[in-house]
Amino acid sequence: MAESARRRRGGAQGGDGRPNDHLFDRELDHLPPEARWREWMNRVEATIFAASEPVGREVLARIVGKSCSIDLLIDDIREELRGRPYDLVAVAGGWKHLTRPAYAEAIRSAFGTAASGSGRAKDLTQSEVLVLMCIAYFQPITRAELSSFFGKEISRDFVGHLRGADLIASGPRNPTPGAPYTYVTTKEFLLEFGLDTLRDLPDFEALEDAGLLSKEKLLAGDVMPDFVVDQDYVGVELDK
Repeated sequence: MAESARRRRGGAQGGDGRPNDHLFDRELDHLPPEARWREWMNRVEATIFAASEPVGREVLARIVGKSCSIDLLIDDIREELRGRPYDLVAVAGGWKHLTRPAYAEAIRSAFGTAASGSGRAKDLTQSEVLVLMCIAYFQPITRAELSSFFGKEISRDFVGHLRGADLIASGPRNPTPGAPYTYVTTKEFLLEFGLDTLRDLPDFEALEDAGLLSKEKLLAGDVMPDFVVDQDYVGVELDK
C-alpha cells in the first residue's frame, strides 16, 4: 500500500537518493489539456523559484511532457506575472526569477545594500569595467593584447581581481610563442549583467554607428559615459 502511494506521488527513489524518473508522470495524460498545461506551468515556475542558479531547458524538460513547448509555457508564466514586482528572465542560458528594476530603490532602502544578485560588478573600478568590456567583445584575448589595447601594462593582479570575482576565466592557449593564456567571460558574467548569451551584448558596429563607442576611444581608454550594458534585470533574486 505504501509503495503504491509513493508511485502515485512519483516519490520513489533509487539507491542514490534521487527520484526514479520512470515513476514520475511527465505526460499527465489523465488530465484534460487545460489542467495539464496549468500543472506544467506550476511545475516549471516552482522549479525555477526553488533554484539558486538559472534553470536550463534540459532541466525543465524533465518535468513536462515531450509535446510541451517550454518557450510557450514560459511566455504564459510571464504573462501571468505581468504587473507583479518580479519576472521570469532568460539569463546565463536558463531562466531565473528576478525583481523588476523599478523596485531597486525600495530594496536598497530595506536592506541597505545595492540591488545585486551577487555584488561582483558593483565592486569594480571604471578601469576594470573597461577591461572586462574589452574581454567580452574580443575574447579569447591575452593579457598582452589587452595591454596593447590600452597602451599600458595590464598586470596579473589586475586580471586576477576579475578572475577572483568569477567574471572571467582562462580560455584556450594562444597559438603564439610561449602559448600565453587567453581570457574569456564566464556564466557568472552573463548572470551579473543580465545577459542570456554573449549575443545579447550591444552590437559593437551599431554602437560605433550611433556614436556611442569607437575603437579609437576604446584604445585610448576613453569610453563615452552614456555607454552602459543593459542591466534591466541586474536585480535581486527572490528570497527562497
